[in-house]
Amino acid sequence: MRILSKSNNGLLMLAMKTESVSKGEYLLIKDNSSGIKLIVQVFDEEYLPFQSLIDDMIREEIAAASSSECIHDPLNIGLISNLLRDARIYHTKIRGCIDGSGLLTTESSGLPSRVNSTVSLLKISELHALVDKTRNYPITLGTGGIANETISISAEDLDGKLNIITGRKECGKSHLSKLLVKTLLEHGGYVVVFDLNDEYQGLAYNSDRSPSNVSSQILRVGVGQALSFSLEYCGKATIFNLLKNALDMPSASLREFMRIWDHLESRKSLNLASIENAINTWNINEFVREALISRFHTIQTSRLFCDDKGTSLKFEKVLSRMKSGAAIIINMAEDPPIIRRMIVELALGKLVELLEKTQIPPVFLFAEEAHLYIQDTYWEDIITRMRHFGIYATFITNQPDAIDDGIYRQVDNIFLFNFTNDNDLDKISKVSLADNDTIRSIVKTLPQRSCLAIGKAMYNLPVVVRVASVQVMTLGETRKFFPTQQN
Repeated sequence: MRILSKSNNGLLMLAMKTESVSKGEYLLIKDNSSGIKLIVQVFDEEYLPFQSLIDDMIREEIAAASSSECIHDPLNIGLISNLLRDARIYHTKIRGCIDGSGLLTTESSGLPSRVNSTVSLLKISELHALVDKTRNYPITLGTGGIANETISISAEDLDGKLNIITGRKECGKSHLSKLLVKTLLEHGGYVVVFDLNDEYQGLAYNSDRSPSNVSSQILRVGVGQALSFSLEYCGKATIFNLLKNALDMPSASLREFMRIWDHLESRKSLNLASIENAINTWNINEFVREALISRFHTIQTSRLFCDDKGTSLKFEKVLSRMKSGAAIIINMAEDPPIIRRMIVELALGKLVELLEKTQIPPVFLFAEEAHLYIQDTYWEDIITRMRHFGIYATFITNQPDAIDDGIYRQVDNIFLFNFTNDNDLDKISKVSLADNDTIRSIVKTLPQRSCLAIGKAMYNLPVVVRVASVQVMTLGETRKFFPTQQN
């Protein structure tokens, strides 16, 4: 394999048919004369685009079709011609170079020689060995590279980070998310999951339906199933945000509701019945009263609130009694959109309050199907300040355009599954941590359960990963009417 030319931040490599390289793999280019060592990644390939070769192929096909004579070729010119026709060009991107200490650096070291350079395939393990970093809490993602090696990231690379898992439906996004949740639990982490399909409960069971090694660390809650809060526990600020962000209450009505709240709280009679009575008897404009009644009716029928403090969910109590890590899985499978928004607002508001008071440890938040309930009004604030109060979010979505650019710009890691839609690729390419060419070429050809891992977890070196299987019950498969045919 030889260097053919350079274009912007990429090299074109000339290779014969026997020198096969797959998209996403890495090459080491070593200049034996100057000592330059470049690391490049293959993102596309094509045949030699010379018109003369194409003309020769056309002439041969015409000759073969019009004559059955055997052509004598004593000099084996046909063999050489065939080798040229099968030659190919690999498009690569320069990812860095190796400095004098043997570590990877992004600083340019010059252009290697076409004549004196040698090119070799680079294993993922060899690539990561060039980065001076230890892994105390490894998370095995799967396999990849030329040797089908095990590829791991570190739990520390998710700690304090914002992550996005995206791709078209049925490509393996939730599978990767469950793998991350399970491994974080094994490392003693605390996780909150917004589960829209009631599938994460499967983490408590192995494939044979026996309890998994993290079953004792999982608490599944939902509306009517231990997911209820007392008004006193939620607090004034959380309820204010709920009414404003989830229920779109007008400002005038909000002010009156807060006055009612303060009045009842001062009299120590803050409960659902007293709020309803106050709304009906309070001296206010009738339009404001109507707005208050309609929102209160939604709150009352949501079944998210109770007056019994003993039965209400308290995040700090759940996490304190699970010393070795815990996952609170909030099941929202049967809830209408407005109730989902209320659940998310309540959970986020209370978690932020507890974290600011240091009453709970930092938590990893997994938002499944985030595009169905994400709202800039509170998500952007949490993303902006999350490193300060300890919520580390992972969004799982098949609609990347539903996430605001302001959130994308703060992303630390992206796990990008197959996309064929150009609009989706355009969105990701504009805000991604990798270049346009790499994303467009590699992502379109990714098979199911394979992803392009980009970001700090991969040392900013994009790697194609075949995601490992999770030895638990996977409840997120698409239900089908017709049985799958067995070959």
